[in-house]
Amino acid sequence: MSQHDIRSAERPAPDQVLIDIANYVCDVDIDSDVAFETAHYCLMDTLACGFQALDYPACTKLLGPVVPGATFPGGARVPGTSYELEPVMGAFNIGAMIRWLDFNDTWLAAEWGHPSDNLGGILATADYLSRMARAQGKNPLVMKAVLIAMIKAHEIQGVLALENSYNRVGLDHVLLVRVATTAVVTRMLGGDREKVINAVSHAWLDGCSLRTYRHAPNTGSRKSWAAGDATSRGVRLALIAMTGEMGYPSALTAKTWGYYDVLFKGNEFSFSQGYGSYVMENILFKISYPAEFHAQTAVEAAMTLHSEVRDRLGDIKKIVIETQEPGVRIIDKTGPLNNPADRDHCIQYMVAVPLIFGRLTAADYEDSVASDPRIDALRAKMEVSENKGYTKDYFDPDKRYIGNAIQVFFSDGSSTGNIAVDYPIGHRQRRGEGIPVLKQKFKDSVSAKLKAGQWKTLDTVCADRELLAHMAVDDFMALLVV
Repeated sequence: MSQHDIRSAERPAPDQVLIDIANYVCDVDIDSDVAFETAHYCLMDTLACGFQALDYPACTKLLGPVVPGATFPGGARVPGTSYELEPVMGAFNIGAMIRWLDFNDTWLAAEWGHPSDNLGGILATADYLSRMARAQGKNPLVMKAVLIAMIKAHEIQGVLALENSYNRVGLDHVLLVRVATTAVVTRMLGGDREKVINAVSHAWLDGCSLRTYRHAPNTGSRKSWAAGDATSRGVRLALIAMTGEMGYPSALTAKTWGYYDVLFKGNEFSFSQGYGSYVMENILFKISYPAEFHAQTAVEAAMTLHSEVRDRLGDIKKIVIETQEPGVRIIDKTGPLNNPADRDHCIQYMVAVPLIFGRLTAADYEDSVASDPRIDALRAKMEVSENKGYTKDYFDPDKRYIGNAIQVFFSDGSSTGNIAVDYPIGHRQRRGEGIPVLKQKFKDSVSAKLKAGQWKTLDTVCADRELLAHMAVDDFMALLVV
């Protein structure tokens, strides 16, 4: 903790956390082919999530300019729409789309989160810069710059989350989206190390939103646009820093008034490693099911059990679910579920639907499905408990497993087997199995919303890593708009 005298007006050196982020963003070259390959698929997966969200009016009502008519021809374009916006609101639009269905990638450690949320700010800024450059007769950015920014934003968010639990002090993980977006976008705008430090200091000074909207009895749709808000704020802070606005060097460590004392119970952040490309290389994809990630393997187990229990639903006596400690803390939920955001964070609901129907889609969180009385009847028979082995493997940096097990017991004394799944299809250890499913998710989500020729070109580009990496950002974005 800083020993800086609270009475002294002498300005201290920047906090080491700020320096390390700035050094990484400004100086580190990414040379991991695995990271670039994974970022390529992450881009496809994230766009797929955004395009799927366009089917939901609750999402689309929030899209467009901040006030009617405040468009920006030649600005950042919003995939799947005809909107052209200044990059701050463009980032909100893209970020909200990406996150709406809780279907994009996930990072699980002491803190969890969804690093592809940063693509809202990255893509909006890259399109804006490229179109401005083109208008001035200069070269636009190429998509490799987007991939590099994605890798670095993933790394910043993920490394900050490895050993530091913000949720345990009631704070929401979108804080880390704001920090990561601020850092990489400031660099994209041409900021040097000093400007990155200044910008990131503002990101920490903003404090953090509470997790209230993620937990009963207040669970609601803000959790679906909070990341869009965070990544857009990152763009705004980057633009402010680029004007030469001053930073705040001890934003974290200042006695009494700094982030640590005000919001982190006086504790400094802990780090087990520096910044490289570890997070992107090990990111978890939500490929098959739009479900809170701690329940992904529970859904897989329930799908396995569907054929065995679908004709015996009325005979079920109890359903035992074993999960990790974070799963118990976040998504073990009883009582009435009030909206889709409530349901996609309830492990009992996410198990009941596949047991009954043999599926789990975004539409299954809507009222039309939730009104089926069989769902709540099964929820009432579920017992959720922590499996300490799953918790241990969850925090093991060499595993990062997300285990769940389900067993169904019937009134006649019989039972199913105990179906256990250690890690889901989106885990790095199942990449070979998962990537074909990811590609199909991309096609199913995007192709029908674009003109046939548009989709054919986009599909060709996304099938070739080198072709995509060297494509101008504004040309790529033109393939996504309608």
